[in-house]
Amino acid sequence: MSFKVAFIGAGSVGFTRKLVQDILGVPEFSDIEFSLMDINAQNLDMIAQLIARDVNANGLSDVKITTTTDQAEAVHRARYVINVARVGGLEAFATDIDIPLQYGVDQCVGDTLCAGGIMYGQRGIPMILNLCKDMREHAEPGALLLNYANPMAMLTWAANTYGGVNTVGLCHGVQGGHRQIADVLGVPQNEVDIVCAGINHQTWYVRVLHDGKEVTDSLLDLYEKHPTYSETEKVRIDVLRHFGYYSTESNGHLSEYLPWYRKRAEEIKNWISLDTWINGETGGYLRVCTEKRNWFEEDFPRWMTDEAGEYGPDHRSNEHGSHIIEGLETGRIYRGHFNRINGYTITNLPTDCVIEAPGYVDQTGIKMTQVGDLPIGAAAVCNVSINVQRLAVEAAVRADVSLLRQAFMLDPLTGAVCTTSEICQLVDDMLIAGAPWLPQYQEAISVAKGRRESGARVPTREYSGAARLAVKSVKELRDEESGLNVEARAFRFKQ
Repeated sequence: MSFKVAFIGAGSVGFTRKLVQDILGVPEFSDIEFSLMDINAQNLDMIAQLIARDVNANGLSDVKITTTTDQAEAVHRARYVINVARVGGLEAFATDIDIPLQYGVDQCVGDTLCAGGIMYGQRGIPMILNLCKDMREHAEPGALLLNYANPMAMLTWAANTYGGVNTVGLCHGVQGGHRQIADVLGVPQNEVDIVCAGINHQTWYVRVLHDGKEVTDSLLDLYEKHPTYSETEKVRIDVLRHFGYYSTESNGHLSEYLPWYRKRAEEIKNWISLDTWINGETGGYLRVCTEKRNWFEEDFPRWMTDEAGEYGPDHRSNEHGSHIIEGLETGRIYRGHFNRINGYTITNLPTDCVIEAPGYVDQTGIKMTQVGDLPIGAAAVCNVSINVQRLAVEAAVRADVSLLRQAFMLDPLTGAVCTTSEICQLVDDMLIAGAPWLPQYQEAISVAKGRRESGARVPTREYSGAARLAVKSVKELRDEESGLNVEARAFRFKQ
């Protein structure tokens, strides 16, 4: 089989390399073409060198790899386009975390909901609509966009509704929680079947079966007694306690999507764990992304001397992308959980929103399965976030600051912490800081600057968060790595 796959934002330190490894683990895909695109030519070149080395080491001489900084060129003739771009990079990401902290909004990740996720969407939606335009004009007719970028629901919503391109959003949260549930049950993962449904990062394990027996009602007791998860998953356990179903997303992620766990600085540490960033550290994902980028740029020559990645069916990750492409091209049936426009998949969520639910893939396409109603409490939690997503998408498309402010006001955590006056000023501050990446808001940014210069400001504060850790130097990371065994190091660099 011969076809073209384009990666947009391919300068990602690890993700592009992993997804290429997954795709080339399919035996039929030994002579396909990859076009790697990024606006950062230096990072793009480094990633391309690593991938080319891996491809050559695996004897795949017919695989073609090209690089470009031109998006239209990248998607030309592409059958599949994979978006892994972070618009604004780490510089913009830092504003998503640091500016809300001045108003007491303490985020762990800030890339899906809350103040950071909403602004990330304002940057990402113009980019993904431009990508859709290039795909309509230059890609293969009917090309599929596989979106891995956050905020997942907002970008996938915009691409399908306003971009005119068939788009599926892909995340690995469901797989991660599935592994954890099997661990709690004390059985192999392949013995546990799940049905997970909701919206991205707020998806609920509405059915958990072991040997065909429903075990959902036993999860709370097992989690509360587990020696590790009882300490590291306090938010998820509390949500399970009150709503009856376990949520896919990590403790840190979930804590910033709800109004109850991060609104008072003195209480945040009661709900989080600092054993790893994803369990609730203030700005934790920004820290690890910064560390990984610094390490990659400084130690790239050493990375090139490491052992090449090994390709094959046994070396694929649990990311859905390669399995979707395999199903569409070969007809092999694949079951996963995908982000798609709802329609009537989940009957008590809006038809036009993006849901995450079970689906199947074969040569006829991606088919979502009928879920029906979510439990009423789970649906209520999702609907709160859907309202924020809808306002944020419409704000980005229309360049409407009023809708943007409303999205902030209705966001559960931001609304729990801030007054309306604080939110209006916070939006101004984030628009001004994001000016290089917000082309649709240039007039509004000019007005916001005038308000900042001429009017009295609501008081803010210098605040680094309830649980912020310092960025480690490359030397510290090397020293830390040297203390890991070989297996642990290999696992770390797959992440």
